[in-house]
Amino acid sequence: MTHGMRTDTHPPHLHGGGRGWRDTANHYALLPLRIFLGVTFTYAGLDKLTDSAFMKDGGAGSIGDTMRAVRDSSAIPALVDLALKNPVGFGYAIALGELAVGIGALIGLLTRLAALGGALISLSLWLTVSWASDPYYYGNDLIYLMAWLPLVLAGAPYLSVDSLWQNRRRQRSGGLD
Repeated sequence: MTHGMRTDTHPPHLHGGGRGWRDTANHYALLPLRIFLGVTFTYAGLDKLTDSAFMKDGGAGSIGDTMRAVRDSSAIPALVDLALKNPVGFGYAIALGELAVGIGALIGLLTRLAALGGALISLSLWLTVSWASDPYYYGNDLIYLMAWLPLVLAGAPYLSVDSLWQNRRRQRSGGLD
């Protein structure tokens, strides 16, 4: 005789749409990464844009002095030379790029494109600013590059503007998408 013993081990609130807790965890696995990268890149962009010392050709903490300091130790000195032609313009490009990437990741707007932008920014910073880090894992730009790659591949299929657009397209096409 059965005594009404529960055989499931998953709390009922995790069974959204018939999913078990592992399926739910897998479904949302990239969300913490997306939030972290979005907040970090948004903050980095705003920090650069509001730092009066950073957006200068020279002086302590300036983009110009930073680029000159890393020029000889970078993997691609020609890339640094290109930035040094207009350090302030390069500083604004990096800051606005970080801001766009961060906001795109946070709200899930063109997420794959935003993640690709974040990966390219991280790659360029790794090859220039943090290339000389020894050992290599002390330089955070390589880690950021690797962190962006899952979002390049997966995008933001939930809790995002992208997923809202996808759902609307699916509804308009009668679910044939």
